[in-house]
Amino acid sequence: MDTGRTAAEGGGMTATPVPAFQPPYVMAVFTSIRTPGDSGYPETLARMAELVREVPGFLGYESARTPGGLGITVSYFRDHEALARWRREEEHRAAMEQGRRDWYESYTLHVGTVERSHGFDRDA
Repeated sequence: MDTGRTAAEGGGMTATPVPAFQPPYVMAVFTSIRTPGDSGYPETLARMAELVREVPGFLGYESARTPGGLGITVSYFRDHEALARWRREEEHRAAMEQGRRDWYESYTLHVGTVERSHGFDRDA
C-alpha cells in the first residue's frame, strides 16, 4: 500500500489517518520548527512527497503543522532497509542539507519499530 496524507497546516483542511498496517513496520517521526519565509520549501516538499512514493517499502505518511509553528511528519516504512533507502536517496539528502541551512530553526527525528497497530473508522 502506498499512501500519503497531509493534515491541515494550522487548520482548515480535513484529513484521514494513514491506515493501520500489519506490524512490525518502521516509523520515522520528524518534528520541526520552521524559519520565516518559504524560499523554495513548498516546491521541495511536493517533490519529496512524490519521490518517497518510489521507495520500495514506503507505506505512507501523515503531516501537520500547529498554528504555533510545530510541524510533525510521521512516515511509515515496511522495514529499516526501506527507511535507509529513503535516507540515502540523493535528492532527499540535498533537501535535508537545504533544510538545515534554510528552512529549520530546529528539528528532531525519532525512529522506531511499530509492534502494534489498529484503527477505527465509523463509516466503514
